[in-house]
Amino acid sequence: MADKKNAVPLPQPSAAEVEFAQQLVQPAKTDGVSLVGPGGLLAGITRTVLESALDAELDAHLDEAGVDEVTGRRVNVRNGHGAKTVQTEVGPVRIQVPRDRAGSFTPRIVPKHARRLDGFNEAICPAPGLMETSKSGRNISDARTEEVQR
Repeated sequence: MADKKNAVPLPQPSAAEVEFAQQLVQPAKTDGVSLVGPGGLLAGITRTVLESALDAELDAHLDEAGVDEVTGRRVNVRNGHGAKTVQTEVGPVRIQVPRDRAGSFTPRIVPKHARRLDGFNEAICPAPGLMETSKSGRNISDARTEEVQR
């Protein structure tokens, strides 16, 4: 049970946020789209937000590269997208990650080679010490100690 004294209060959504959510949910109900899961409404929104953020990140990266003074052309340009599936709080989400021609773009929102987004690991992994007191019949910390001593 959560400790109510240490609970962090959630911010109240603005009227615009509530209206936006209602605009999204109403057609989903009508079309029979689920809220969660693969192909669900939240996965679609997550995909759109991530792809928009990645595109903005690449735009900023390309602006930093600048323009060649001799030719007047950009030093680095976009070079398509690569598909990637990442695990999020709402399930697996397939996104398109933009690329640059020089190969120097390193996204921070969804880092290269990352398959899970920040926050997802904390959602599925128990807090330290929680498993050690579980009723599984084996103490995890003892198993780690035995492994280290070998």
